[in-house]
Amino acid sequence: MAVKKKAKKRVTKKKVARKKPAAKKKVAKKKTTARKTVKRKVAKKKTAKKKVAKKKVAKKKVAKKKVAKKKVAKKKTAKRKVAKKKPAKRKVAKKKTAKRKVAKKKTAKRKVAKKKTARKKPARKAATRKTARRKMTTTKKTAKKKTTRKPNAAFMRPVQPDELLAEIVGGKPIPRTEITKKLWLYIKKNNLQDEVNRRNINADAALKKVFGGKKTVNMFEMTKLVSKHIK
Repeated sequence: MAVKKKAKKRVTKKKVARKKPAAKKKVAKKKTTARKTVKRKVAKKKTAKKKVAKKKVAKKKVAKKKVAKKKVAKKKTAKRKVAKKKPAKRKVAKKKTAKRKVAKKKTAKRKVAKKKTARKKPARKAATRKTARRKMTTTKKTAKKKTTRKPNAAFMRPVQPDELLAEIVGGKPIPRTEITKKLWLYIKKNNLQDEVNRRNINADAALKKVFGGKKTVNMFEMTKLVSKHIK
């Protein structure tokens, strides 16, 4: 009996020994499957997070697009408003031009009225002039009747200028009055009168010879110096 019991114990031990690795293998399999499931869950969560992040990015892009569209819409509305304002400005400009035209017409009417008044005034002036002329003619007639002056024979007698004076006046015999006239014409033509003192005459090369080499001569001196060159 003891031997049988011992044999049974040995058999049970062997069975237990056989069962142990199988149990360990099962435990190891369970652990590996658990790890794999955990890893899969973690991977799924990561992918889910990535998808959420992608969705957020997509939403942000959509929001940006919406903002951009709103800006474009605002710009379009602003352009439309500006386009509406332009015709209003044109209307204002047209009104201004119309006002200017009206103002021009008014000024033209005023000018016409002024011209009419100016035309009326010359008629009055002409009448006054006519009366003044009549008075002048009457006074002249009376003056002529009273005094009929005769020119002095000495001044009207022709005189011969010498060679120096002939360069300015001419070589033909002429009266003294004509000599003085021609001298003054020569002076005015060549601007020989002094700008500061108009009584003085600045002689040029031809007049220096007549004035005896003097540069500036007074009017009274000129008559004396010219009379020396007359025969």
